[in-house]
Amino acid sequence: MTDMKFRSKAKSTARAISGRCRGFTKFAAFVLGSLMLALLLPSGDALAASRIKDITDFEGVRDNQLIGYGLVVGINRTGDKLSNSPFTKQSLVGMLERLGVNIRGINLNSTNIAAVMVTATLPAFVRHGSRIDVTVSALGDASSLLGGTLIATPLMGADDNVYAVAQGQLAVGGFSAEGADGSKISKGVPTSARIAGGAIIEREVGFELSGIQELNISLRNPDFTTSKRIAQAINAGIGENVAKSMDSGTVRLTVPDRYRNDIAAFLTAVEQMRIEPDQPARVVIDETSGVIVMGENVRISTVAIAQGNLTIRISEKPQVSQPGAFAPSGAETKVVQRSTIEIDEGEDSRLAVLDTASNKS
Repeated sequence: MTDMKFRSKAKSTARAISGRCRGFTKFAAFVLGSLMLALLLPSGDALAASRIKDITDFEGVRDNQLIGYGLVVGINRTGDKLSNSPFTKQSLVGMLERLGVNIRGINLNSTNIAAVMVTATLPAFVRHGSRIDVTVSALGDASSLLGGTLIATPLMGADDNVYAVAQGQLAVGGFSAEGADGSKISKGVPTSARIAGGAIIEREVGFELSGIQELNISLRNPDFTTSKRIAQAINAGIGENVAKSMDSGTVRLTVPDRYRNDIAAFLTAVEQMRIEPDQPARVVIDETSGVIVMGENVRISTVAIAQGNLTIRISEKPQVSQPGAFAPSGAETKVVQRSTIEIDEGEDSRLAVLDTASNKS
């Protein structure tokens, strides 16, 4: 009985304490959650850090540019005019002759074909039989490649060797339409298209990681401070003195003994390390859109700014010109264009003075 009374009293006491301290418990839970969130979230320096992978390239691990000349067929009367594009006509004749069709001496007037340049990027370590994307661009006077199909086109590298063959249906991102009265509307660039996975690799670029003892890292934005930080971060992460800053754009790596048989693992460990790049104070101005971008280290001295615009508006309004009552015979009523020109030099603009400050203020 005594034990049961004690338990009952303990439960009553617990309820009372819980009721009185409910507000405090919620506050304590909020504080505890805030502390845990602060510990889990990275600091400002961590958020500003970048992976070495995102700001550098490994020497030798690079892409290669491919180019080819081909024909696109199946266009709905928006292709090259054979009378204006002799190279398109010669290519068509040559293609048909290879297929056993002889059309030499025949007057051709097809507008469903277009000569194009085909470009692609061959990634590093891509293997035989893999597919890559290609870009197709009109070479003649074709107005649109919509609905076209690229015929098998060899893609060559700088050494004139064929590394891939492209073929497939074009995906055009724009369109163009024209009315009978000369009105025309277009969106995007209908003379350029892409083929996703449109080229098959026929030749590989020879480059093997095995046996490499030294490797250079190239900075995309050369900077002495960033180069030194990369070397320090790699040495600290690997635990050996394997990286050395050679100049503002190069860091030399020496493969450690424990990674000699697994260089890919070593490069993976290096490219995942984080450092904070150091960039010079820089201001980038886009004259077209008027956008100005400044780095965090930019400081502005006291300067006067005068902003003004020159706007010229020209509008055309048709007016009917009728001959007068005593006009000579043969005079006709005509529609003439009257031009109205308005010039706004921005005279209401004011001169503003900007005090010394930084982009953080």
